[in-house]
Amino acid sequence: MKYFNLRNRTILGALVRTDFKIRYQGSFLGYAWSLLRPLLVFAVLYVVFVYIFPLGKGVEHFPTYLLTGIIFWNYFVESTVMGLTSVVARGDLLRKVNLPRYLLVFSSALSALVNFGFGFIVLTIFALLDGIMPNLGWLLIVPIVCELALFSIGISLLLSSLYVRYRDVSYIWEVFIQMGFYASAIIFPLSSVAVSMQKWFFINPIVQIIQDARYVLATNTSATIWSTQGVDWLIKLAPFLIITIIFILGVFTFRSRSKTFAEEI
Repeated sequence: MKYFNLRNRTILGALVRTDFKIRYQGSFLGYAWSLLRPLLVFAVLYVVFVYIFPLGKGVEHFPTYLLTGIIFWNYFVESTVMGLTSVVARGDLLRKVNLPRYLLVFSSALSALVNFGFGFIVLTIFALLDGIMPNLGWLLIVPIVCELALFSIGISLLLSSLYVRYRDVSYIWEVFIQMGFYASAIIFPLSSVAVSMQKWFFINPIVQIIQDARYVLATNTSATIWSTQGVDWLIKLAPFLIITIIFILGVFTFRSRSKTFAEEI
């Protein structure tokens, strides 16, 4: 495949390494922040929603349940935020070097995936401390992560191509992220929502992905799009259709606009 030949893979690897080095350059703790950030967020939310507002009461393995949502959500946010600015941030490189534009977006997604890998190590340790033993079912995390990566890349391709001309896109996306955090059942168990309403949450692909991950990693009592009553096949297919449409739209928009990136930046 010409898009992923040896030259492009080499460039992609160099971009990912550069992203990762620059991110923590000048930081006292450096790469440790890859582990500390999700842990600090988890610690705050755990105290609030276990001891102050006990939303996690009755949820089996709630620490692992909560941390799973945080780590998967952080990957989505980091991948899309970095992807959004990836083309503009490397405008000078585009003018000097002839390279496929899509590599800039892919490097952001892979860089975020490296951070996700560190977070998953922490999540595994927490699961063990929480009395959960890894099993073959954990392998299902691979297609779940691939689904999340595809969704993130599709959004990044779309947003980055628009951001080159319309810088307001970043502010709009920030609002969507803030809304999405509270609308994606990250800080509260979906089981606390009325069954008649749960099915509408699953139209959001992030909800479907996180709930599936929680079912695999934390507890098989986690509500999923497959187990919730009253979910018809149209709703069950909705998140996958949305991901597919966004990815295709992102690829089409990026390809049609990438020819003028160097002149517009």
